[in-house]
Amino acid sequence: NSCDEAHIGQKIKKRISSGDKFYSLEFFPPRTDSGGVNLIARFDRLAIGNPLFIDVTWHPKGNSGGDEVTASLTIASAALNFCGLDTMLHMTCINSSTEDITKYLRKAKKQGLRNVLALRGDISDTVDESIRQGKELKYASDLVKHIKSEFGNYFGIGVAGYPNGHPECSSYDDDIKRLKEKIDAGGDFVVTQLFFDAETYFKYLRDCRNAGITAPIIPGVLPIQGYNSLRQLAQLSKLQIPQRILDTVESIKDNDEAIRHYGLIEATKMCKKLLASDDVPGIHIYTLNREQVAVKLLKRIGLWREESIYKSLPWRPSANGKRISEDVRPIFWASRPKSYVHRTMMWDEYPNGRWGSSASPAFGELKDYHIFYLKNTTKKDELLKMWGEKLDNVEDVYEIFTCFVSGEANRYGHKVVSLPWSNDSLALETLFIKKSLEYINSKGILTINSQPNVNALPSTHEVFGWGGPNGYVYQKAYLEFFISAERFKILLDVLPSYPMINYHALNLKESLDVTNCDQQQPIAVTWGVFPGKEILQPTVVDPTSFKYWKDEAFALWINQWANLYPEGSKSRQVITDITKDFVLVNMVDNDFIQGGNLWKVLDQLFSYETNK
Repeated sequence: NSCDEAHIGQKIKKRISSGDKFYSLEFFPPRTDSGGVNLIARFDRLAIGNPLFIDVTWHPKGNSGGDEVTASLTIASAALNFCGLDTMLHMTCINSSTEDITKYLRKAKKQGLRNVLALRGDISDTVDESIRQGKELKYASDLVKHIKSEFGNYFGIGVAGYPNGHPECSSYDDDIKRLKEKIDAGGDFVVTQLFFDAETYFKYLRDCRNAGITAPIIPGVLPIQGYNSLRQLAQLSKLQIPQRILDTVESIKDNDEAIRHYGLIEATKMCKKLLASDDVPGIHIYTLNREQVAVKLLKRIGLWREESIYKSLPWRPSANGKRISEDVRPIFWASRPKSYVHRTMMWDEYPNGRWGSSASPAFGELKDYHIFYLKNTTKKDELLKMWGEKLDNVEDVYEIFTCFVSGEANRYGHKVVSLPWSNDSLALETLFIKKSLEYINSKGILTINSQPNVNALPSTHEVFGWGGPNGYVYQKAYLEFFISAERFKILLDVLPSYPMINYHALNLKESLDVTNCDQQQPIAVTWGVFPGKEILQPTVVDPTSFKYWKDEAFALWINQWANLYPEGSKSRQVITDITKDFVLVNMVDNDFIQGGNLWKVLDQLFSYETNK
């Protein structure tokens, strides 16, 4: 059944057979919209370490199936579609009707989610007992059956296991029987509630296997992070916390730093014991939405993996099954991948193998700059420090761009760590052309995207590598920049001396649209040659997409930069004028072996201007 590839249970089985240990991370939905923006930024940073999956908890009180940023469904969908993380959504049944559950699952399906952790949920005091008696779904096993009967094999299903027995179950053995019922009803794998001794897990695993449960059982681990959260947790889950842990935490209860340090040491010891066993395929970390602790733990136990061997493509693919075969994208959105996914969500199919003719599907408009997963996470006063409290002329803007590339502080003493077109600092590969970029930005060639040429580097190269081992990767040098329209005229006079360069220039209104390329024909600018495969070419420069991107690139000047300043101010005028007087240009150097043409043509522009 091919659709099983999207099921987390299948991914776990693959890892078990390869012996490649994995980890997964659990989060809860944020309480506020700005918390949502920060959580998405956290997902992006954690995605670098290649977790097998993440999961998002369900809060029946917090309208988990709603459309708000704080809803579990919204967060899970964003993690999957925009952060490229395989995501499992928790769902509880105890306080919901069968119709509600079906409605939530339909919505999850529509968003592309393929995995659910089926739970009974905590009995809420606010729900009248007689209403609960009338509900069809009383136990997690009922929820599993319901998902199977309504959706067949569409959803992969995880279930919860309790190494200390469920607090409300009559006995430990009885609880294992309940777990077997959940698995027999269609559960694919088990994630355990937390515990504090590796032996607790090993005993539970043996008892489950003896009871005929063959599904993978993943240990759930919580690094202790605070005195109150530990006590609260013990009350909620009615867990027995070992006396030695209670004594230690009690003795340092006023020192948060010391408690976190102790929690990390305990968790590291326990995880190492667990992972040393062939019976443990991976671990599931309860993060409490704290990123640092999780990353520190993963690094200590050797599961944090940033190597390029794990990069299937130069850009991070979306984890939505609809996009599973997508392997080509235009280069323009390299620093704004979420915006690209957002603007192409309604496509019926995605380019595979070739970008194809430029009569490609249209892009959705980007009206929603405020959507939480596209938002700049930096506060307004921080942005003003970076991009200038006040701008007197266009040269002030040149300086900001130059500081972004160089990493030097601007004249106000602040480092420019992002620009409207790039929320993150420069990509590593840019270090290879940093000096040249600094120079041309200082001269008013305002670059927003670039890559150096690469000729047959190994596919495992730590900066340029992608696509797995034993291949070779290639890149044509690429440069995209804003330049004033009058200077572009001079550049046009110089360009014919460089026949290896393809270029395309547009102003905002498209009254200027100049190119020496075929208007329908994309150019591959990144490709890879791998054993036993056709050539992969995941990044292209495509003339039609460039027109759609141009609207976004110009709009970012206004939306993110000009709007920082009061209406009618000189600073705002400086930025607004740029959108009227400047042209957006992309250039490709087709000589990927020698390279250097892009710098030469710009040098010739500068010397022509000097002599003039």
